[in-house]
Amino acid sequence: MNKSDLINEVATAAEITKADAGRAVDAVFEAISNSLQKKEMVRLAGFGTFDTKDRPASEGRNPRTGEKIQIAATTQAKFRPAKELKEKVAG
Repeated sequence: MNKSDLINEVATAAEITKADAGRAVDAVFEAISNSLQKKEMVRLAGFGTFDTKDRPASEGRNPRTGEKIQIAATTQAKFRPAKELKEKVAG
């Protein structure tokens, strides 16, 4: 499923126009992104939790040359599915 498919599903389920569904989907994604940018956890009951994790800088190797390289510290978005979602997916 891509974003267009999601918008179509939301429009059908909520009985709203595709334009309204598109704005709603965009608003949800924007709200989640903004919270993660502020390093705030987003918990959606029955669905899962979005959070961030800081990865420290580390040293790696270029696989082509074997040369040592520095890998910069980063912040990554993480998602943990809720029990209900895990059960639904498992069947």
